[in-house]
Amino acid sequence: MEARDILIRPLITERTTDLMADGKYVFVVDRRANKIQIADAVHEIFNVKVEDVNTVNVKGKTKRRGRTVGKTASYKKAIVKLAAGETIEFFTA
Repeated sequence: MEARDILIRPLITERTTDLMADGKYVFVVDRRANKIQIADAVHEIFNVKVEDVNTVNVKGKTKRRGRTVGKTASYKKAIVKLAAGETIEFFTA
């Protein structure tokens, strides 16, 4: 599995923005990827030292639109903690 296939996109919310101040970054990752593969992918793409990786499988929620019932997609997210002094720039000015 290629590094670009493992990291799908960064997850940017208010909570994850607060985590960035602590050196933790959140990504939506491939559901088959393990913690070692995720750490290697972040190191390869962003050239930073990864200290720790935590993963969470997020289940899709049931949603209704009138009488039609659907479900949002399930996904896996990874919370990646970087070594002290390391940063990833998502937004460049």
